[in-house]
Amino acid sequence: MKVYQTNEIRNIVLIGGTKTGKTTLAEAMVFEGGLITRRGTVDDKNTISDYRPIELERQASVSASLLYTLCDNKKINIVDAPGFDDFIGEVIGGLRVADTAIMVVNAQNGVEVGTEITWRWAARADKPVIFAMNQLDLEHANYDETLRNLKARFGANVTAIQYPVNAGTGFNSFIDLLKMKMYKYPAGGGKPEISDIPADEKDKAEEMQATLIEELASKDEKLMEEFFEKGTLSEEQINKAMKIGLISRSMFPVLCIGAKHNMGVGRLLEFIAGAVPAPNEMPGAKTTEGKQLNFKASDPTALFIFKTSIEAHIGEISFFKVYSGEIVEAQDMINPSRNHTKERISQLFVVNGKNRDKVEKFMPGDIGATIKLKNVHTGNTLNSIKNPDDIIEPTIYPEPKFRVAVKAKNAADDEKLGAAINELARMDPTLVFEYSRELKQLILQGQGELQLNFTKWIIENLEKISIDYLAPRIPYRETITKTAKACI
Repeated sequence: MKVYQTNEIRNIVLIGGTKTGKTTLAEAMVFEGGLITRRGTVDDKNTISDYRPIELERQASVSASLLYTLCDNKKINIVDAPGFDDFIGEVIGGLRVADTAIMVVNAQNGVEVGTEITWRWAARADKPVIFAMNQLDLEHANYDETLRNLKARFGANVTAIQYPVNAGTGFNSFIDLLKMKMYKYPAGGGKPEISDIPADEKDKAEEMQATLIEELASKDEKLMEEFFEKGTLSEEQINKAMKIGLISRSMFPVLCIGAKHNMGVGRLLEFIAGAVPAPNEMPGAKTTEGKQLNFKASDPTALFIFKTSIEAHIGEISFFKVYSGEIVEAQDMINPSRNHTKERISQLFVVNGKNRDKVEKFMPGDIGATIKLKNVHTGNTLNSIKNPDDIIEPTIYPEPKFRVAVKAKNAADDEKLGAAINELARMDPTLVFEYSRELKQLILQGQGELQLNFTKWIIENLEKISIDYLAPRIPYRETITKTAKACI
């Protein structure tokens, strides 16, 4: 596989509420880029993103998946994050390494609780946001109402750059205000026919484009001068202005898609390749000592482990982003997060969900995976011997909100249970456990009941340990509340 340079890389994370179609969109993106020859579906349980047993059983994403696709000679890394708030740690981890968030919105339901929650986390991470209005081909899809809701909730900087001609049952075409073309898709999806805007849509499109270009020109003084002189901007200038607006979070563009039938997905990828910032156009990482890492290939190597997964027949997989220098196979690294232990990068992989392909090198800004590291956890930094003490600032996860006591039904399984929970907590930093000597109970804490129920499912179905969840005991204590005198 080609080694992609930093300016040829785009890193995105798909966020939003449940059932908005994030996994379906990820599948369509990978298909559109030619990395798979057949699109799987969530209903058929054969997507490359949702492949873990519990995800197949529940038909919902539980863990973030790393994927990638190609468009216009750009490598687009994709983190497909779960929609349930209980798994918000996966969203936070994805936002940490992505440079832009794609907020997937259900055109039937508009702004949902999941939309608002993930928006807040994207804002905290100071990431650009693009709205992908999905499921426009469903019966009750309402583009205009959903757009109004987005503007009402997230501000006037939510800006349409496409609008559908016929949202709802039969949706197959939209107007692109940047290209000033109509994209029309064959029945069932496929490659679009790109044509001039029909006469009955031309006035509306021209009015919307004029407003859009004026707004874009305002993002840069030189572009504003060009706009006043010529009355418009070139496509290159539009992309430049769009990128400025995205980086400054002063523009949140809205695009139209029907991911299930691959409508609008190719155009979305073109937009990402052309307008979304590359890693070195966004702020780099800071170390705990205040040092800035800025994606320079000539600097010493520094990786950040943002996710850990443990899979059958493979063992531990460590997912990383390169913040400086290059990483190659057989490179020796130092882990300052864990007493400067030494690690050797034996193999490097590009990952598409359940599929992994070996590569020899990753450049700064790229995202990949390696296996069989000895003593590396999520949140650790791996450095070359030239910068052994740099520790990239850790990711901050929310405090647990829900707690239960865990007990193996068979006392002989106590040791296995502790090992299983420890393994699960290594994969999900929002899952916290401790043995309370005072209560004499193993206490498991998480973001919600759903997360803990899914944890129970994994322990019982994959680890084959029968367990009970119990209410944690209350630590009653005696104390002196007032003085008293006694006669002897």
